[in-house]
Amino acid sequence: MKNLLPVVLITVLAWNADAQSTMETNKRQPIIDMHMHTGLPHEVPEGAPSLCRPAPCHGDGHATVNPADLMQKTLAAMDRYNIVKGFLSGTNWEAVRDWNQAAPGRFIASPFILKAGSEELAKLKPEYTSGRFTAMGEIGTQLNGIPPNDPSLRPYFQLAEELDLPVLIHTLGIGPYMPTFRSAAGDPLMLEAVLTSYPKLRLFVENAGYPFGDEMIAMMYQYPQLYVDVSTITWVIPRAAFHDYLEAFIRAGLGKRVMFGSDQMVWPEKIGEAIEAIETAPYLTEAQKRDIFYHNAARFLRMEGTENGEADPQTSHHD
Repeated sequence: MKNLLPVVLITVLAWNADAQSTMETNKRQPIIDMHMHTGLPHEVPEGAPSLCRPAPCHGDGHATVNPADLMQKTLAAMDRYNIVKGFLSGTNWEAVRDWNQAAPGRFIASPFILKAGSEELAKLKPEYTSGRFTAMGEIGTQLNGIPPNDPSLRPYFQLAEELDLPVLIHTLGIGPYMPTFRSAAGDPLMLEAVLTSYPKLRLFVENAGYPFGDEMIAMMYQYPQLYVDVSTITWVIPRAAFHDYLEAFIRAGLGKRVMFGSDQMVWPEKIGEAIEAIETAPYLTEAQKRDIFYHNAARFLRMEGTENGEADPQTSHHD
């Protein structure tokens, strides 16, 4: 009988832990994560620490590079934090389809566009016709030094406007340490030529154009269709720097057009850290947090009034 006590105790403790986790999830209001990936556009070793800025610094995550493990850990985090929808992209389009099939209704499937060209665009069109993809981006051509107003991207924006696709673009001053990356190619003012040429384009900018805050705010004032996410900067830069940056947008009156993203890449543990960065912002009201976590994305995706997260943005109406 004595030998059974440790087993019973462990079982009870495990049950209590599971029950506590379920209770925490049930208490959480739904979240829409507008920036998720099936991996990275470049290779990192298993267990590599998470990205951090500015150097010298030390990341505290451990990369999960096995695709199946990464998917399971990401879905587990989504369940834990009640993330009901994720804008998902990857350079491996097959992986995006696999995730979408493994968790029906949880993801908005989209291709990561690293290089623009007529051949790549020709491959994309059948993906939209079939419904396998329902969004565009991350458009990450800045990683190759290509700015958003480059002529090579015009056919992509034209297609996105014609199909009424939500579009995510990497237009900011920081990115991965790739030899072709250019901070100068991330000035948000370069989006003006895009938005004037394609006024119905539903575009949102990664990390609110960090650190080009003034330029990003100017663009958002002038172009009401433009939204932003706060994703990687919730955990890759010092927390105080993030809070200061986000506060500038709130003080500028743009709290209705800032959306949450985790940009977890191969560090799914960063999803919780990204959420915590919003929850701990001392200047945000509870209503503003709900806007960032859910309502702003619901409006952008045209699923307004669906706080329970049950609506499918793929069935949204067209203007």
